[in-house]
Amino acid sequence: MTLWIGLTGGIGSGKSQAAKIFSDLGVPHIDADALSRNLTADNGIALPAIRRLFGDKVFHTQNSLNRAALRDLVFRRPQAKKELEEVLLPLILNEIKSAKTRYPNAAYGIIDVPLLIENPEFLAAVDRVLVIDVSEATQILRVQQRSGLNTEEIKRIMNTQASRKTRLLYADDVLENEGTLSELTQKIQGLHRFYLGYSGNSKFGTSLP
Repeated sequence: MTLWIGLTGGIGSGKSQAAKIFSDLGVPHIDADALSRNLTADNGIALPAIRRLFGDKVFHTQNSLNRAALRDLVFRRPQAKKELEEVLLPLILNEIKSAKTRYPNAAYGIIDVPLLIENPEFLAAVDRVLVIDVSEATQILRVQQRSGLNTEEIKRIMNTQASRKTRLLYADDVLENEGTLSELTQKIQGLHRFYLGYSGNSKFGTSLP
């Protein structure tokens, strides 16, 4: 049976880079963000429900979502965020379950979910939780360098995510990512060997390499 690792981390933590390193090692990778984008792409199956909720103002055309307008609405109205999640999360979860069936013989796989801790349904779909961890100051600096957002905007995004403390409470495994890409790669290579060695039993303690 495949051991499924839930990979998560706050914005700017380097979670996507970590996922790529696992993929480069040949590990199956299920990306919840990519699944969500597919569901909300042009003619995506989530679009009718989104239109019923928020109307034409979050659409460019009949079958094309205005992501910027929807993102702004969700940030301004917490209730809108909740309503959107009620539509998308069950669909994403179904897609994850379907994707898992494509890897019946893999020793382990990665399920990359930014909001893993925030959603018990996703936690139930994984056997272990791996957190990519950095300080909040590092998160802010990296996001500023990457996207040019100001500190206030970044903190607003961070406030929609689980706190660092909460993520660490849920973590089975933690990779600190304050260093270089080479250092992160070496840590993941060690963790890869660890998961391969214990993939037959998801209920075990760990001392990371």
